[in-house]
Amino acid sequence: MTLDASSRRGKLYRVVAVSFGLLCILQAAVNISLRLSLYSSSTKIIKYLTEEGEDLKRKLSILDHYLQQGWVYSNNSFYYNSSNQKSWQESRDDCRQRGADLIIINSKGEQDFARGFKRLTWIGLTDRETEGKWKWVDGTDLKTSYWLTGEPNSNGGREDCGVIWSYEKENSWNDTPCTEENFWICEKMVA
Repeated sequence: MTLDASSRRGKLYRVVAVSFGLLCILQAAVNISLRLSLYSSSTKIIKYLTEEGEDLKRKLSILDHYLQQGWVYSNNSFYYNSSNQKSWQESRDDCRQRGADLIIINSKGEQDFARGFKRLTWIGLTDRETEGKWKWVDGTDLKTSYWLTGEPNSNGGREDCGVIWSYEKENSWNDTPCTEENFWICEKMVA
């Protein structure tokens, strides 16, 4: 073997060794990058799950709080049915003090739910502002109604507040003087 061939072979070994060394460094860099990326993703996932768990705990705490105060949960709202009787305005004031308002009935399901309390109860419906133009306490116009046959009749302009009059019939609303004392249902929407 000549010196020239030996020298070339030595250079070749050095190139292979340097290349192998660079390949090892590149592999280490890729491994570190992947681990950091995986760690970052894992950290994000853990943070997300922790936040979701905290949100669920908060929601359960709110639910427990309302249930302990006598509220009933149904279809994204809490409902409170009073144990005493007051005028329509006093009933509404009580609901507002509870962070709610008188019930707004938006569906047949909610109508059936409200009738399920099985008592004469104020609802958040009035035509005190304009006779014959019934509005809910949130200012929206009445679109779907469940009036008893012949109602609302206003009885000479003296009946301006809505009440569930009969729990035995689907169409169970009546207009009655707002000064009468009845039970009431508060509704608090869940965000």
